[in-house]
Amino acid sequence: MRIAIPAEDKNMSAQVYQSFGRAPYFLLYNSITKETTFLDNSAVVSQGGAGIRAAQVIADNGTQVLITPRCGENAEKVLRNAEVLVYKAVEGTLKHNINEYFAEKLNLLDEFHEGFHSHGGEK
Repeated sequence: MRIAIPAEDKNMSAQVYQSFGRAPYFLLYNSITKETTFLDNSAVVSQGGAGIRAAQVIADNGTQVLITPRCGENAEKVLRNAEVLVYKAVEGTLKHNINEYFAEKLNLLDEFHEGFHSHGGEK
């Protein structure tokens, strides 16, 4: 199984990044081989739609599980269509969150925000 987590830095002791679409990196963790790969998030420089672009990258990399503190509605639709389960991260490192996932201590994320974009004065 492949797990993705937004990361502040490219190491397992890095903190989980608080914003999915604007994370500088994504950890991809293969639970079978225990291999870790870090991807640069090219969507981070996008004016808008960073979450959607990031979700597509996660889906394109064959991820089955995303662990993140929060996620936008549009990104969630992309992830759901790709059959990626979204779990709510807990405070701590990437490694801690992976351990918590396998200990079945993480919950599915059940609240998705509208996004941090503006459309004609909307907030």
